[in-house]
Amino acid sequence: MATYVADHVSIDPRAQIDDDVEIGPFCVIGPHARIGRGTKLENNVTLMGHVRLGCYNHVYPGAVLGGEPQDISYAGTDTKVIIGDHNVIREGVTINRASEKEDGITRVGDFNFLMAFCHVAHDCQVGSHIIVANNSLLAGHVHVHDYASLSGAVAVHHFVTVGSYSFIGGVSPVRHDVPPYMLVEGYPAKPRCINVVGLKRNNFPTDVIQALAEAHRLLYRAKVGLDNAWEILRANGHLVPQVNHLLNFVQNQHEGSHGRGRERRRAA
Repeated sequence: MATYVADHVSIDPRAQIDDDVEIGPFCVIGPHARIGRGTKLENNVTLMGHVRLGCYNHVYPGAVLGGEPQDISYAGTDTKVIIGDHNVIREGVTINRASEKEDGITRVGDFNFLMAFCHVAHDCQVGSHIIVANNSLLAGHVHVHDYASLSGAVAVHHFVTVGSYSFIGGVSPVRHDVPPYMLVEGYPAKPRCINVVGLKRNNFPTDVIQALAEAHRLLYRAKVGLDNAWEILRANGHLVPQVNHLLNFVQNQHEGSHGRGRERRRAA
């Protein structure tokens, strides 16, 4: 199927556009943009800088992908944004290209749903199958692991890691790492319970959910300490792979500073 380009579109001749792409009116496509097969840009979408947009994405009006990082140390080098396949990027979303402080790439994976007016800052690493609701903000260097969900108006601090299958309640400032499988909320956000709904929706077995619930109880309610929790869970047969993953995540978090394991990267 041929590519469709509406009237009043500005496309630099050096841009790379695959077949079966649809570009709506008043879009601006810069010289270093690459758009994969089957992707649809609604009106007024802007692709700036070195931005690669994969296949079968749907980008809504007002989105700006690949803008310069909002980092005063940025010196204008050719850093990148790389976005995977089958993503829905709603109205007014901004995804900034990387600074020069890590590998030079802001990444977004596959099958993500970024709702209206979300912001993905420089050097973020967003996995796959992630939902980010309206007006949520990811500061620079944030990592979001697969199948995490962020409610509306969530603000995530620099260098925070959001674990897989976690859920962040709305209007929560997230200053510490979010452990996998947990539901966090509050001011500031803290683990309240396991993300039961998300785990069931993703077909986690009952025994795994129960083991994670016991791990949460020991870590965040009984507060027995990480080493003691490990031993109790092992003795009771709850040390399934998901619980091991949770405990390793918490250990890494404690080895950082300010509740963020990746603060070690900032110091470096």
